[in-house]
Amino acid sequence: MSDAVTIADIYKLFERTEAQFAEFQKEADRRSAEADRRSAEADRRREEANRTMEELKKQVQETTKAVNNLTTRWGRFVEEIVEPAVVRLFQERGIDVTQTMSRLKSKRPGAAMEIDIVAVNGSELVAVECKSRLSRDDVDDFVSRLQRFKVAFPQFREFRVYGAVAGIEIDQGIDVYAYRRGLFVIKQSGETVKIINDTQFQPLGFAEGV
Repeated sequence: MSDAVTIADIYKLFERTEAQFAEFQKEADRRSAEADRRSAEADRRREEANRTMEELKKQVQETTKAVNNLTTRWGRFVEEIVEPAVVRLFQERGIDVTQTMSRLKSKRPGAAMEIDIVAVNGSELVAVECKSRLSRDDVDDFVSRLQRFKVAFPQFREFRVYGAVAGIEIDQGIDVYAYRRGLFVIKQSGETVKIINDTQFQPLGFAEGV
């Protein structure tokens, strides 16, 4: 016959059950707090991501505006300031050009290129590269294109080809570098432009061996 269950036994069982319930409740509260913490962290990260996205959108808008302004400024520099002046500028330097062409393009294999402005007469021409900010790399690239100019534009094979670079802004020392590479250097001066090479400058004839 089994032992009789006493009130003390029932009380002890109740105490254990109560303790287990308290532990369970404690764990449930801990998990709930952890879930709340993770939810708050997720909310914080979402807010931070949204804030970052808004900042990026603002930066993109500002950059786009700056690029558009620069493009407009560059277009005006080329079309309204440089091109109308080149005939006069080079005639003053003894190169009797009489007309201009803008954005002269060639798609010939090995000599594809675009020239911003070409000032020309019956036997001479000046190819002009225009940049918002003129750098050493710009000068080197343009000289390389000038050396292939007559391959790109065989209609000018018998012409004497000179080169000029124009910049709204010119990196320090690049005017001297371009001068030494045989190029005219055109710089903005108020509402017009001028050639800054001294009168002793002798321009290099490009693509002479082609």
